[in-house]
Amino acid sequence: MVKINELNHYTQQLMQVERFKDYCPNGLQVEGRTEVRKIVSGVTASMALLEAAHKVGADLILVHHGYFWKNEAPEIVGIKQRRIKFLLTHGINLMAYHLPLDAHGELGNNVQLGNLLGFKAQAYIGADSLLAYTEIEAVLTLSEVATMLELRLARRVMVIGDHEKKIKKIAWCTGAAQGYMEQAIASGVDLYISGEISEQTTHQSIESGVAYISAGHHATERYGVQALGCHLAQKFNLEHQFIDIHNPV
Repeated sequence: MVKINELNHYTQQLMQVERFKDYCPNGLQVEGRTEVRKIVSGVTASMALLEAAHKVGADLILVHHGYFWKNEAPEIVGIKQRRIKFLLTHGINLMAYHLPLDAHGELGNNVQLGNLLGFKAQAYIGADSLLAYTEIEAVLTLSEVATMLELRLARRVMVIGDHEKKIKKIAWCTGAAQGYMEQAIASGVDLYISGEISEQTTHQSIESGVAYISAGHHATERYGVQALGCHLAQKFNLEHQFIDIHNPV
């Protein structure tokens, strides 16, 4: 058991929140009961996750995508009202880490996705050092990398580029990081991997010769929050459970 304020303070320091200019508040977003025994982690604080976490007795829900995003309507009505009311009614804390969780050098989404794929990041590039970069030992074809992603993530991926293209230098950034395609191109990689794809990403890939794989926003961001949840559980002798709410995007 640990006090929520102690847990929040420790996690703020661990995630180096002050480094980032983010689109949402990082840390404790909705305060519930003062003591935490069980953490449930998940990607997004949807109502489905809140309900599932309540059923298994969560005191704290830890997510990558929380609430109060920049430029969203400030009124607590509709979906937002129902979610926050549910948390307050049941005394459940909500803690969210966005960019700090993407970039963390040990527990972050990019590191954890690399671990899943057997890619060790040799450097971090781009804004806030969010893009992981590596040069793999054995040259693979684009098709082989795509097949590996599909097997490890258990989902289909979208591939832009010649499937027989030789891949040696790879950059990746989980989630909706297709906007970093220009930075990936400038770094001289053969392949850039992210979660989503935009219309212009296709043209950037084709015209630059840098292959692109869209592997799923949700699918690529399931691993950092699990790693953080496990770390906190071990640090404070808590129970931790990851709940995966399916999302095809």
